[in-house]
Amino acid sequence: MNRTDLQTFIQALPKAEIHVHLEGALPPRTVLALAKRHNMLDKLPADTVEGLQKWYTFTGFENFVGIYLTIQDLLRTPEDFALAAYDLGTDMAEQNILYREATFTPHTHVDYLDKGLTIQDIMHGLEDGRQRAKKEFGVEIRWVFDIYRNLAFMMNEDGTYNPEPAQKTLEYAQYGMDYGVVGFGIGGDEKGAPPEPFENEFAAAKLAGLISVPHAGETMGPGSIWGSVKELQADRIGHGVRAIEDPELMDYLKEHHITLEINPTSNLSLHVYETIEEHPFKKLDDYGITVTINSDDPPLFNTTLSQEYLLIAESFGYGPQDLVRFGRNAFLATGAELATKERLLAQYDQAAAGLV
Repeated sequence: MNRTDLQTFIQALPKAEIHVHLEGALPPRTVLALAKRHNMLDKLPADTVEGLQKWYTFTGFENFVGIYLTIQDLLRTPEDFALAAYDLGTDMAEQNILYREATFTPHTHVDYLDKGLTIQDIMHGLEDGRQRAKKEFGVEIRWVFDIYRNLAFMMNEDGTYNPEPAQKTLEYAQYGMDYGVVGFGIGGDEKGAPPEPFENEFAAAKLAGLISVPHAGETMGPGSIWGSVKELQADRIGHGVRAIEDPELMDYLKEHHITLEINPTSNLSLHVYETIEEHPFKKLDDYGITVTINSDDPPLFNTTLSQEYLLIAESFGYGPQDLVRFGRNAFLATGAELATKERLLAQYDQAAAGLV
């Protein structure tokens, strides 16, 4: 199948995305609009879409986090969060994405950046945008609330673990369960911020009915993934690509049906791997581990979910039936309520059957 035919197929295939960040999905035009709305253009290095896209060139994870925090700071009112959620849905409609679980870090906005916001303010905005997107485009959006893991080790002067960010995030996630929150995670740089200290909050989140979806195996190796599956009872792993370095871990992930949320262009942009040929996606898949394709922070990495599907297909020789399999993995791994999951799976299977 040539590139044009592949692109046509990928567009026609209904998709689910289970690893995408709300703030990282903000298109540059919205970033500029928010900066103008709040007289914060001086926080940005450029005042054009093209200029921002040049800014999104990362030297490493720390540089990426700095840019991400700058974008987070621009979301300052319920209306801003409504716009972000609605933009997420608009993009879904354009790419034929039926369902998205967007990761969001409420503690940063409510407590860390001192914006005068409450969790009620934020959820009001997110819910407004989510429902408008559903009404206009028929798309389903759910939320994963995650902890900025590094902050938990920055708050104490001696660098020891402070549970406050995790406890607050758990409180916010439980409040948000009536408004589409289905998952609980941790994000940020794994270096110096291991998963094990977050065990109690993850146990409580699981008891409350949230799925466990920590980031692991991106900036650190297999040890971070082991801690996440053993201590945080992970249902899925955000990234998880460095499981390839530990055959015993690969066996564990396969046997326990733990899904990996893989983000190829993100891994290349942040120099986890320098070339797509080095990327372990196909080796993990060939081993029998459940893999999914995701875009992480698409405008920041100048990509889309559809482009990620195309990259995987062209780089590793996958055809339509393989892409259908990866797409179905994503629907199966969602934290959506059972009725929604069954409806979307039936819709997906019917559409996919007509394409291959």
